[in-house]
Amino acid sequence: MSRKRVLPPALLILCTTALSGTAPAVASPRPAPVTAPPLRILLTNDDGYDAPGSRKAFARLTAAGHDVTIVAPLTNQSGTGTKTTSAPSIRVKHPEPKVWAVDGTPGDSVAFGLSEVFGGRAPDLVVSGTNYGPNVAGLATHSGTVGGAVAALESGVPAIALSTGGLTAPDPVTTVNAMDPTVDFAVRLIDRLRVRARSGPLLPEGVGLNVNHPVVGADGRGAASGVAVTFQDPQPVLAADFTDSGDGSWKVEVRPDLRPGARGGDVEAVGAGRIAVSPMSADWNTGPVERAVASALIAGLRP
Repeated sequence: MSRKRVLPPALLILCTTALSGTAPAVASPRPAPVTAPPLRILLTNDDGYDAPGSRKAFARLTAAGHDVTIVAPLTNQSGTGTKTTSAPSIRVKHPEPKVWAVDGTPGDSVAFGLSEVFGGRAPDLVVSGTNYGPNVAGLATHSGTVGGAVAALESGVPAIALSTGGLTAPDPVTTVNAMDPTVDFAVRLIDRLRVRARSGPLLPEGVGLNVNHPVVGADGRGAASGVAVTFQDPQPVLAADFTDSGDGSWKVEVRPDLRPGARGGDVEAVGAGRIAVSPMSADWNTGPVERAVASALIAGLRP
C-alpha cells in the first residue's frame, strides 16, 4: 500500500506562495543553514612553490575562507613520483608568510610540512596542485603531483591531487587560464566533502582523490561537460625511443602513445571534456580477484 506524502505546514505555505504569488499570512521562521568550518590546508605542487598553479590554488582556497599554507618544492619536480630524499640534510626557505619552499620533492615537502610547519598537528587536508598537464593513466604513476598526495595519505592525512590538462598539449597560456576553472571546481569539491563530513574525516582513511580537469575552449576558460568518477586507465600514454649515439650515450625521444581510453577510465573522461575524479590509495594492494590468481600461482610451491 502506498502512503500519501503530506507536506509540513510551513513547506505547504511556501509551495502555495510560490504557485500563487501571494504572501502567506504567517511566515514560519526558517532554520539556519548548516555550515561547516573552514579547513587547515597544506598546499603543495610538483611545479614548484611559486608556479601559477600553486598561486592560483592558494588565492582561491584562501578566498573561500580556508587557512592555506604552501609547502612545496623550491624548483620544478615534475615526474618525481613518490620519491623522497635520502640526503642527511635538506634546505628550506621561508620567503613569505604562509609559504615554505623545500629543496626537494613534493613528498619531501609534505613530510617537512606535516612535521615542522604544522608542528605535529596534522592539517585537515593536503592539496597537491594544480599541476601543469594531465596526470591520468601511466602518467599518474610517475607524477610528482600524485606523489605529494600519496605522502599525505601515508601519514593518515586526506589528500587531493589536482591537475589541469587535456590529452593534447595546448600552449602554456591556455593551460594557465584553464587552472582557474580547475581550482574553482576544487573549492566546490572540498566544500562538498566538508559539509558531508561535518565533524568526521573528509575522506575514508587511506583514500585520496586524483582529480584531472580538462582544458576546454580556445582560451582554456571553458566549462567541463561533466564530472565522472573514474579509475586509472592501465595504458602507459607515453613511450620512449632510444637511439645509440655510438659513444656510450643513448638519445632518448619520448612520444605520445595514446590508445582509446578504457570505458569508465580517466583517459576516456578527460578526452570527452569531463573532469575525472579517481579514488586512490597510498599502497599498491590489489583486490580479491588478483589475490586469488596469485594464490593459484603459488599453490604447492615450497621454499
